[in-house]
Amino acid sequence: MPDKPGVYLFLDKKGNILYVGRATYLKRRVASYFRNPPTGGDPRIKEMVGLAVKVKHYVTETVLESFILEANLIKKYWPKYNIREKDDRSFVYIVIAKADYPKPIIARGKDLEKFPSGSADIFGPYKSLRIAGEILKIARIIFPYSVCWPNQGKPCFHYQIGLCPGICVGAISKKDYRKNINNLVLFLSGEKKRLINKLTKYNPKQAESLKHIKDASLLIREDGGGGEKINRLEAYDISHFAGKETYGAMAVFSGGEENKNEYRLFKIKSAPANDDLAALRETIERRFGHKEWPAPDLIVIDGGRPQVLAVSRVLRDNNIKTPMLGISKLGNDKLVFPLGTKKSFQEMAEASKNILLRARDEAHRFANFARKRRKRIDMGL
Repeated sequence: MPDKPGVYLFLDKKGNILYVGRATYLKRRVASYFRNPPTGGDPRIKEMVGLAVKVKHYVTETVLESFILEANLIKKYWPKYNIREKDDRSFVYIVIAKADYPKPIIARGKDLEKFPSGSADIFGPYKSLRIAGEILKIARIIFPYSVCWPNQGKPCFHYQIGLCPGICVGAISKKDYRKNINNLVLFLSGEKKRLINKLTKYNPKQAESLKHIKDASLLIREDGGGGEKINRLEAYDISHFAGKETYGAMAVFSGGEENKNEYRLFKIKSAPANDDLAALRETIERRFGHKEWPAPDLIVIDGGRPQVLAVSRVLRDNNIKTPMLGISKLGNDKLVFPLGTKKSFQEMAEASKNILLRARDEAHRFANFARKRRKRIDMGL
């Protein structure tokens, strides 16, 4: 499988679909199911892998499209291992009810009974409110919609920033507004190619926007199913006291949140005193010596060009393809990338800079806290 975004399906010996999942990096994600224990440690997932005899996959052009395709395939097949306790009421859906000026809303599965058959277009299920919200946030940039009232007398805030087509001030007819919503419906249905062909004829600007979706906000998010988290981010920092008692710290974020159970501390053994680069290299080498640990999707280093070069060499020498970057305090928290890093990855990182800074700061905090705690223990305090 390629290391590209997409959707994968596990099938049993009869060809029945057991599970539908999505990934930012298909190859890495599917490989994680065959570690021991399988990813997430969920017994249901272990059972599912035991029953599966085949894995199919579909590559998507963007991460956003992988979320949409995953939801549409789950809705189509409703696989056994995508559902916990055979209850879909906790899933999240995007609903566009039939109206003069329709607008998307986010609803739980238990609320869908409020929309009789034929009264609304329903998309999903999605795994969380955050994912559904991000999808609408991205889609609204291309297909603006209104949450205000028609002809309310003054422009709403969203109209002023270009996210509302202007029903509040009569700037768009009912007919044109519905055309825009119909395009949004096609988009959420996974009909991107058909939509681009349609838009190219009468709205080339929208077509170009659709071809170049900025979906970086979805890259460091919840992923997988059955509660597993991927898009694992590992941040590293080195801490010492006057060159002595040097430690390497690894902080872990899963699905955009701290995962403190996965934090690790490395007491530096071979690197010379006061040599932070050697200590960092030792930390990375020892971390990747643990093949039983889940593989990261992204590595963040507290440091600039020298630290990035040092870690890049370790990864290259060990044939590790994990993307990485540094955050330079001396450069006003500038993101530093290895040579040859793709522009798309750099844009993703810049768009997700807040979480990268949080991870870097957490690694720094953990390194200092753990070193001081070890010192107190060694002194018997």
